[in-house]
Amino acid sequence: MLTAFNSSAQQQRFTISGYVKDAQSGESLIGISIGKPGTTVGTVTNEYGFYSLTLPAGTHDIQFSYIGYTAQKFTIDLTSNKRHDVKLTQADRQLNEVVITSRQQEKNINTLSTSVNKLDISEIKKLPTLMGEVDVIRTIQTLPGVNTVGEGAASFNVRGGNGDENLILLDEAPVYNSTHMLGFFSVFNPDAVKNINLIKGGFPAEFGGRTASVLDIRMKDGNNQKFGLTGGIGNIFSRLAVEGPLQKDKSSFIVAARRSYMDVLMKPFLKGDMKDTKLYFYDLTAKVNFNLNKNNNLFVSTYFGRDVFGFGNEANMNWGNNTVSVRWNHIFNSRLFLNLTTYYTKYDYSLEFKTDPEEPVKQAFKWTSNIINYGVKPAFTYYLNASNTLHFGVQGTYYTFKPGTGTSREDEHETRITVKDKNAVEAALYLDHELKIGDKFGIQYGVRYSGFQFRGKGTAYYYADTVPGIRKRLTGTKDFDAGQTIADYYNLEPRLSARYALNSTSAVKVAYSRSAQYMHQLSNTASPTPVDIWTPVSNNVKPQVTDQVTAGYFYSAPGDKFEVSAEVFYKSMQNQLDYIDDADLDLNQFIEADLLSAKGRAYGLELYAKKDIGNTTGWVSYTLSRSERKTPGLSLNEWFINRYDRTHNVNVVVSHEFTKRLSLSGNWVFASGTPATFADARLEFQDWDIPYNTTEKRNNYRLKPFHRLDLSVTYKGKQLKRWKGEWVFSLYNVYARRNAYTVYFRQNPDNPDQKEAVRLSILGSIIPGITYNFKF
Repeated sequence: MLTAFNSSAQQQRFTISGYVKDAQSGESLIGISIGKPGTTVGTVTNEYGFYSLTLPAGTHDIQFSYIGYTAQKFTIDLTSNKRHDVKLTQADRQLNEVVITSRQQEKNINTLSTSVNKLDISEIKKLPTLMGEVDVIRTIQTLPGVNTVGEGAASFNVRGGNGDENLILLDEAPVYNSTHMLGFFSVFNPDAVKNINLIKGGFPAEFGGRTASVLDIRMKDGNNQKFGLTGGIGNIFSRLAVEGPLQKDKSSFIVAARRSYMDVLMKPFLKGDMKDTKLYFYDLTAKVNFNLNKNNNLFVSTYFGRDVFGFGNEANMNWGNNTVSVRWNHIFNSRLFLNLTTYYTKYDYSLEFKTDPEEPVKQAFKWTSNIINYGVKPAFTYYLNASNTLHFGVQGTYYTFKPGTGTSREDEHETRITVKDKNAVEAALYLDHELKIGDKFGIQYGVRYSGFQFRGKGTAYYYADTVPGIRKRLTGTKDFDAGQTIADYYNLEPRLSARYALNSTSAVKVAYSRSAQYMHQLSNTASPTPVDIWTPVSNNVKPQVTDQVTAGYFYSAPGDKFEVSAEVFYKSMQNQLDYIDDADLDLNQFIEADLLSAKGRAYGLELYAKKDIGNTTGWVSYTLSRSERKTPGLSLNEWFINRYDRTHNVNVVVSHEFTKRLSLSGNWVFASGTPATFADARLEFQDWDIPYNTTEKRNNYRLKPFHRLDLSVTYKGKQLKRWKGEWVFSLYNVYARRNAYTVYFRQNPDNPDQKEAVRLSILGSIIPGITYNFKF
């Protein structure tokens, strides 16, 4: 009888769950490893610091560990489900010295995810950047598979995808323009950022709506123990963040602001027509959170930012993002967790030109445009046991697109051109299952079912194809009332990732994902600009659908001294947007007549090595890839290279700590030149001189290779109990490389009969920077 009872007890399983937070600040910690030492049994905390681990009844040693924190081990007697919240203490070595404790569960060889790069803000702060300012977007461009068309580009490209194919989330609210100052700085204030996660392939089923990558950025919650100030004063902009408790241990806030002052610094040197030049940006990031009780937490985050650029009253443009997200975390029980997110996002811009007041004829033009989203996302996580986890939920977004209203005025006569608003609804439901089978094999499989409805009120235009590559012919129109469906699309998006451990230090992984995208950014330039148009799919434009296959080998040296990975990928892309030659994208009601449907493909090899421990840390990445398109009617109907293709891309990031107060960081990048289409002949007839391309091939040339070296030195002052400060001295483009952004042709000023090629470089000299960072 006693034997039978013992056998029954051994089969019982109970769950230990709770939150893991920073002991000093109360911040929730993402990706904490929780497990039984000496085994692979364990889990990690989710994006809100919550964990759940189911184990057999009995006594267990459980260890909590994380980068830069002192590991804690507890002995737990599991005779029932238990709630166990943990506070980890930061290790003695701070910011510029990364301390690694055992982190068995989150190592690349043990996770199911492929093509994922996670960066802590302390890692990002070590890199040299433009003007000494920490920048999230520039940092991810040093990772394998990520590139950009050049300095000043307002977007980044991942594995052959266009810039609009990246889903950028700030506390789960989408951001449509991620950069300030035409691409030189990102909109994410480093003083308010906690964690960054870049996913390039093998997407979990919860992510959709974009086809190239997911950049998931999480803001700090704010210190719920004490008040503090963090900031920096630089030669381009300054920043300040204030955080503290609203009620100790129960609620907190953080407010972070930045403002550039290049316009102020330039003013004494600008004369004549340039004296009223405006060039600045500002942003405000804020968040509050409330611990309502042990099972409920509420978070409210907001971001507002704007760029202003202009020359007096003659030419002005400004653009900016505004996001608000409200999230509620609820623990139903030790195994079921809910995060309910609602959000609002707006991106808008305006462009204005005026003639000089002294001109006899007064002329003016103004163009405004925006896109607005309202969204809701209930997401559930059910922890069946230590080897099985379910993720499921639904998502819905309502879109309003305002492509543009243009007003032109000549003296007292005014003309208004309005591209009609567009409305749409996107919805999805998803389910995926994480399954671990023994110590060696794991699989995550799931499916996402998405739908999109392009709705009235509005007019639908119908076109007939003419000669491929030529503007389509309008055949008819139809008016739709508000709420009526003009066109709808539905897609089943399967996802699969699998891992097999070869031994305790290495593993192989494979992944497949299909993803659909229901909106496009219309741009016929190499890099999207702030005034490019976002538009939904319609009765004429189909959604992009991308299938991606990835396989990789991952190695982690004993003791976590360094890690190495090698991945190969292949992407097949359907319904990519292309444009007829000389497409008219500005305030064109019939813009869809200029759009073409193209196929795309991208494939490549990515190598990555990273070292976290010791006085010298950093990483090296190399990407060998190709991105191509095939558009009926263009480039002889053959495959041609994408404008943002980079065959070779190398990044070397190194940081060396000489003492606890002095460190040196460097970043060297090399990339193949971007493709371009140039004329290879010219036709001379009477007074005409017409260049033309005899091959009719797009992107028939490639610019010279891009390379640049950046350096920075960080000197930490005397670290007082309450005040901590450091100086950052940086040199951007150390050897003054004039990298070509593009090449254009003109008549030689000294000999008008000759044509000459001119290299346009955004930056061509050494740019020094100095910043003083402080924390109080």
